[in-house]
Amino acid sequence: MKILLTTTSFQDTPGAHHDLLSATGWEIIRARGPLSEADTLALVGDIDGYICGDDAITRKVLEKARPKLKVLSKYGIGVDKIDVKSCTEFGIPLLFTPGVNHTTVAEHAFLLLLALEKNLLFHTDSTRANGWKRKTGHELFEKTLGIIGLGRVGREVAIRARAFGMNVISMSRHWDKDFAQQYGLKEATSLDEIYAKCDYISLHTNLTPDTREMIDARSISKMKQGVVIVNCARGEVVCTDDLIVALKSGHVAGYGADVLDQEPPPADYPLLQLPNVIVTPHIGSRTYESVVRQATCCVKNLILALNGEKPIAQVNPEVPVKKAV
Repeated sequence: MKILLTTTSFQDTPGAHHDLLSATGWEIIRARGPLSEADTLALVGDIDGYICGDDAITRKVLEKARPKLKVLSKYGIGVDKIDVKSCTEFGIPLLFTPGVNHTTVAEHAFLLLLALEKNLLFHTDSTRANGWKRKTGHELFEKTLGIIGLGRVGREVAIRARAFGMNVISMSRHWDKDFAQQYGLKEATSLDEIYAKCDYISLHTNLTPDTREMIDARSISKMKQGVVIVNCARGEVVCTDDLIVALKSGHVAGYGADVLDQEPPPADYPLLQLPNVIVTPHIGSRTYESVVRQATCCVKNLILALNGEKPIAQVNPEVPVKKAV
């Protein structure tokens, strides 16, 4: 059995997941992702299983990978880089790892928000340069946070926001009344209400045709002057060109993101040149605790599926798993 492993956080973080994978006795082929379509194409065709991160797994890739590829095990929860429809058509079980990184990503969202509102980078840069320059920041207390996407991560963000004494409004297709009552969340009637009322907006929605570039000139125009936006979802949820205009004008006072529409970005990526922007390199879930949870889950998924057993979580459960070992 040959297994392709491309996720770098899996490979770079020590933990029990390495022992679990090694104990299978399978041949492990390692590459440093995220891979482009061309790079992925060069590696598939003779592999039985694939532990992937955010590689471009297109229909073209899957056409070459089958029929040898029996299981695709995603490290993480976002499958927007994978052609799910083709996986299902070709009978390839697509596995993923929900419920393993929500606390870590929620913490990272607040790292970005606090860094922006307290001018953290400005102050640390000043003191490192033997200076003592100071800027006045803002409290989060009693400010209003709008959460777009009230899934596992969004709920963890809400819990932390309430601990900071913030007002929280959100909306969801499946509104959890008990959770909302427990933590004092208000249900918004529309996205426009969130845009109009919130001092901060935190994005935690999946990337779909409906959410792609949902934050654009039109939606930004409905937001409060001086709004701060945090994006720990996907870079493509935001129209980068429109956001840059709003950041330069001051309508959007700050943008904190762990994701971009180009990863890694080119050297001249314009968003990175703005002083009111903080970008981290898609590491919101990269903590030792979270990596071990995700990696262990995706290895267990792979082992179960290749042994013909029900995996922990499958994106396309209509595709049966078949014993291959």
